[in-house]
Amino acid sequence: DFCQAEGKKRPSENLGQVLFGERIEPSPYRFTFNKKETCKSVCTKTYDTTKPEDKQKLDFLKKSMLLNYQHHWIVDNMPVTWCYDVEDGQRFCNPGFPIGCYITEDGRPKDACVINSEFHEKDTFYIFNHVDIKIYYHVVENEALGARLVAAKLEPKSYKHTHPDNPDCSGVPMDISNKASGEVKIAYTYSVTFHEEKSIRWASRWDYILESMPHTHIQWFSIMNSLVIVLFLSGMVAMIMLRTLHKDIARYNQMDSTEDAQEEFGWKLVHGDIFRPPRKGMLLSVFLGSGTQILIMTFVTLFFACLGFLSPANRGALMTCAVVLWVLLGTPAGYVAARFYKSFGGEKWKTNVLLTSFLCPGIVFADFFIMNLILWGEGSSAAIPFGTLVAILALWFCISVPLTFIGAYFGFKKNAIEHPVRTNQIPRQIPEQSFYTKPLPGIIMGGILPFGCIFIQLFFILNSIWSHQMYYMFGFLFLVFIILVITCSEATILLCYFHLCAEDYHWQWRSFLTSGFTAVYFLIYAIHYFFSKLQITGTASTILYFGYTMIMVLIFFLFTG
Repeated sequence: DFCQAEGKKRPSENLGQVLFGERIEPSPYRFTFNKKETCKSVCTKTYDTTKPEDKQKLDFLKKSMLLNYQHHWIVDNMPVTWCYDVEDGQRFCNPGFPIGCYITEDGRPKDACVINSEFHEKDTFYIFNHVDIKIYYHVVENEALGARLVAAKLEPKSYKHTHPDNPDCSGVPMDISNKASGEVKIAYTYSVTFHEEKSIRWASRWDYILESMPHTHIQWFSIMNSLVIVLFLSGMVAMIMLRTLHKDIARYNQMDSTEDAQEEFGWKLVHGDIFRPPRKGMLLSVFLGSGTQILIMTFVTLFFACLGFLSPANRGALMTCAVVLWVLLGTPAGYVAARFYKSFGGEKWKTNVLLTSFLCPGIVFADFFIMNLILWGEGSSAAIPFGTLVAILALWFCISVPLTFIGAYFGFKKNAIEHPVRTNQIPRQIPEQSFYTKPLPGIIMGGILPFGCIFIQLFFILNSIWSHQMYYMFGFLFLVFIILVITCSEATILLCYFHLCAEDYHWQWRSFLTSGFTAVYFLIYAIHYFFSKLQITGTASTILYFGYTMIMVLIFFLFTG
């Protein structure tokens, strides 16, 4: 319930912004370039606490101040930032500023109330109803373009305007006592000043926001940590490949007489069963198809992000790019699923194609749709309009599904993957397994190493999704992505070798689930993050958090597997 702009058209958003629930509204704060305004009135809101609808609005304002809700303002596609000093003499620039703040009953200031010593009444809310906006520009010398805006900063202030019609912006802060009754008047005002800033170039105008986010040294630490894991795993894999396999193969080649060949050992014993089709081969091939689709999508999206096409200045570009790529990559999904299904000796190719097109996307869409219903029921602005849902369905059914069919057609037309050895008629008995070659312990161990590579990045990604911090370290993310792919493959190869040596030949599902189990660790981490970092209250918000987390976990499971 703030001041509304009269009769201005809403700016339009792209697909990524709509999906992320970002809505841009026009604002009643008007500036003219280089025209200084002091203490200009915007509007006055009056709440009569005896009327139930006014009391409800005021209670909502109080609740949002208690939970530290933020205003996010944009000028010329730049976030208006609120810069303040933090420890070690650093300045932090927040791309939003709080609605207000609260002093607790024992006189402790919460959140933003620490900025002013005048906020000292107990059990009281202070609303930031005045802003001092500073707009920095530089004049373009060589062309006759005029000036360009390079930064917009503001200071939130709180004033109890004695004459709301003729405000003077001085005096005591605007306090709303928690037990206040009667009439509460809040007058909203603003001041604007323009400053020339010669040192900032227009191209680098985002830097001051990004520089105030002190994360890069942690990043290098995490990259080194991941690289150590990768080197360790590569060493292990190389040793097995070179020493053990080389020795084994040399031994087999020396046996010229047939009677020596009877005493086989280790992985050589299961050669007649190694290519036996896995149980639930249909499901595995569908997962492999969808996983390939997600893998290529992630690679291309991150590659573009590294080149700087999807910077935070280009709002919603990342999500739009990912969705469009996912839709266009139906062909590899259909092709991979068909190839594997055919090599597993499957006959029901129609079911295979339909499951590839609809199973995983269907689960994601159903989850997304339920979340949207909850948002819609709560009356949230993040609820996706019906038109956008129809558009997403159209992209899926009219582009993605036909492409999957094309891919599957070529996959089934090719000959099945040739196996170098014949499969025996009778399945071989699997001997008693030791603890670490049993399926479950092996799978649980396999997920730890890839997760160790990504968990620091994961913290920043979750922050950028849930705590509205900018995420801009795509170079690091791309590096970590490559490391993750290598780690997943190597950890799986290692564990696969161990259980083949123990004469357990069910390797297909196990190799998928060994890496895929990383997603379970991701889920555990997300639950830990929810309880330790976020102060989310209310059933709807909790369901939303876990609903969206489940989408991410499923996508991550298919991708790592």
